[in-house]
Amino acid sequence: MKSLRFVFQYTHKYTGVLSLTILSMLLLVGVQLYAPWLVKSMIEIATDSAGGQDDLGRITQLALLALILYAARAVLQFFRSYLAHVAGWNVVADVRSTVYQHLQRLSLRYYEDKQTGQLMSRVVNDADLIEHLIAHAVPDVIANSLMLVGVIAVLARMNWKLTLLSMIPVPMIVLAMQGFTKYVRPAFRARQSILGELNAALNDNLSGVREIKAFTREENELSRVGVHIAGYRDSTLRALRLMATFHPVVAFATSLGTVVLIYFGGRFVLGETLAIGGLVAFFLYLELLYQPVRALSGVWESVQQALAGAERVAEVLDEAPDIVEKPDAVELEGRAAGAIELKDVGFRYSVGDIVLEDINLNIQPGMVVALVGPTGVGKTTLANLIPRFYDVSEGSISLDGFDIRNLTIQSVRQQISMVLQDVFLFHGTAGENIIFGRQGATKEEMINAAKIANAHEFIIRLPDGYDTMIGERGVKLSGGQKQRIAIARAVLKDAPILILDEATSSVDTETELLIQQALEQLMVGKTVIVIAHRLSTIRSADLIVVLDGSRIVESGTHEELMGGDGLYKRLNKVQQEIDPQTLS
Repeated sequence: MKSLRFVFQYTHKYTGVLSLTILSMLLLVGVQLYAPWLVKSMIEIATDSAGGQDDLGRITQLALLALILYAARAVLQFFRSYLAHVAGWNVVADVRSTVYQHLQRLSLRYYEDKQTGQLMSRVVNDADLIEHLIAHAVPDVIANSLMLVGVIAVLARMNWKLTLLSMIPVPMIVLAMQGFTKYVRPAFRARQSILGELNAALNDNLSGVREIKAFTREENELSRVGVHIAGYRDSTLRALRLMATFHPVVAFATSLGTVVLIYFGGRFVLGETLAIGGLVAFFLYLELLYQPVRALSGVWESVQQALAGAERVAEVLDEAPDIVEKPDAVELEGRAAGAIELKDVGFRYSVGDIVLEDINLNIQPGMVVALVGPTGVGKTTLANLIPRFYDVSEGSISLDGFDIRNLTIQSVRQQISMVLQDVFLFHGTAGENIIFGRQGATKEEMINAAKIANAHEFIIRLPDGYDTMIGERGVKLSGGQKQRIAIARAVLKDAPILILDEATSSVDTETELLIQQALEQLMVGKTVIVIAHRLSTIRSADLIVVLDGSRIVESGTHEELMGGDGLYKRLNKVQQEIDPQTLS
């Protein structure tokens, strides 16, 4: 019922369409219930009449009425089917939008142990099953239940004793449905979970196809994906095997009703308590009785699949966001000055897992602050706390004197641009990726940003210039070209705070020079936080903060730190020994 409530909360907007669907079903049931009565009437005319013109006229009228009924049935079937699909796909679209919106609200912490393919499977495959529930399963349950009630009422009116005898197999059918529900839905849920694993494996392999080819891992990855493919096949066959066992049980139970009718119905006719026409009509109505019973057993499969999918979708929506905006959060209006203060900041990903502690830092507007230290000391984590990708575990972070937890999330992040080591570019054109952070920018502004980022020259040499499709994650570009497009994106956004995380690593010297020149122009008039392993790139920083063991161990200018005998000086010495040119 929880899964059904989850689905039905999205149907309120479509009550008009669903009401018309139900009306179509009611009329359709009425038409189907009347059809056997026409046959009964025809048999009674044929057996009781002398074959006069009046009787021929009555048969002609019955035939015309049957034609009208069957034509009406065809029209009603169309409306019942199409309107249900209209409601179903609209609900699926709403569910997908809600889930995607919720995924956007979840913090980066949620995604740390989640596979993209699994999440895609829940948004696409599992949500897809909800359409079957609304367009097929629920309407079929309603229609067949109405048919059952209607047929039983008609049969009881014809011969209540024979009706009760015909109900003997029903308890067996109910018990079978209850028994199989216990096993079928978990089986379909397991199947959907394995489908998510298959999607995740395919997503990883298609995204990393270069690495697979470079390390000649094609056969290994084929085997790995093959395991997921076989697992999905086996889980599907297991679920279908359960359903395949269920259907014959229901079919056998319904056939017992025919056996009962042959025996007792024949006795009633012989005893002259039931006319032949009535017996024929009873047979026809009995088929109408067990037809929905058999249909409901088939619908049960769709219901179990859909509910399994709905459960997996609902699980995503049950995830509570770590980063929650206060109801009375203040909008930071205009352009921030860029003053950032960290007071007694501590952070941990989980209980006991201390990443940062006792971090105190006062960054004045326009300052360039560099974060340095060994790998894994929390430099990137500290930078991620400022745009509130994570919330501090202890202490506070303020922007222009406001605790960022008291500001709206959007207004905080609008004040910050980021250029990261691992540049992410979307599948689209070079121009579309540049204006990603400022959709209303003109073409001239976009080109000017590219020029500042030293990206214009290589972009205009692309086949279609700024309209060149650069492929998924910018696969058609070099690392340095992707980096410069990311810088152009930050230039165009023109936020007062800039975070640079290893923005010049993993590129050749010439490209690094171009990137460094672009960054110097980008940094003018902004508060800048730089994370760098190449210490030569941050010698001119206003403040260098050295982290080690989750704490700030020293801070100062390059000259001040080199005058001491701390970690910064030792790191410089190590880098100079590795590459004397880096610090020259």
